[in-house]
Amino acid sequence: MRLQLFSNSTNAGEEYLSYTLPYIDDFLPKGERAAVFIPFAGISVGFDKYTDMVSERMGTLGITLSSLHTSGNKKKTLEEAEIIITGGGNTFHLLHILQQEKLLETVRERVMKGIPYIGWSAGSNLACPTIKTTNDMPVVETDGFKALDLIPFQINPHYTDFRQEDHAGETREMRIEEFLLVNRKLVVVGLREHSLLQIEEKKIDLKGKRSCRIFRYGNAPVEIRPGEDLSFLLQ
Repeated sequence: MRLQLFSNSTNAGEEYLSYTLPYIDDFLPKGERAAVFIPFAGISVGFDKYTDMVSERMGTLGITLSSLHTSGNKKKTLEEAEIIITGGGNTFHLLHILQQEKLLETVRERVMKGIPYIGWSAGSNLACPTIKTTNDMPVVETDGFKALDLIPFQINPHYTDFRQEDHAGETREMRIEEFLLVNRKLVVVGLREHSLLQIEEKKIDLKGKRSCRIFRYGNAPVEIRPGEDLSFLLQ
């Protein structure tokens, strides 16, 4: 498998997808690049506008983008895809549409055969066994939470250590620890913004500018710095 799983699409003060583009350019094969875009998480921006935004930015890398939402035969479009890109937004809505259209297994089969998969935020959540570690509100009722199961661990995108003064609510770390109490065999990667996991065959690299945090039930969280090998997560 070849996966690029970004925590976020855009950093504060930067152009849309700006920090992701050099990583994507290095990751994809050179020459003509045709990708299928899955926009179903982008309910606020709208699928047409979302596709236009991503297409404009990917075009700077020579990537020709076609959106799954405009396809007359979505299953065939995915079966013929050379690259799959899944955008961020609401993870529940993304999963809901793919379930309705019966496309989850088709995406999984294509990626398992080696075509590159790129996702950010909700698109990264989708690569996990389930979407249970998303930060999103369940705006629609999904038919269960099982996702693509491309990797054997969970990702929490946009992970933050922020603790607001005069606020007694749970921190992100507390939420993840709560998840592990009832999902004790799973590992959760708290993926901070401006970072990504790049997975090729049996190797995982943390790239970007920030460390990530590894959570396991019954163990203290562990910080992993960019450039360190995370391949142990695949075991």
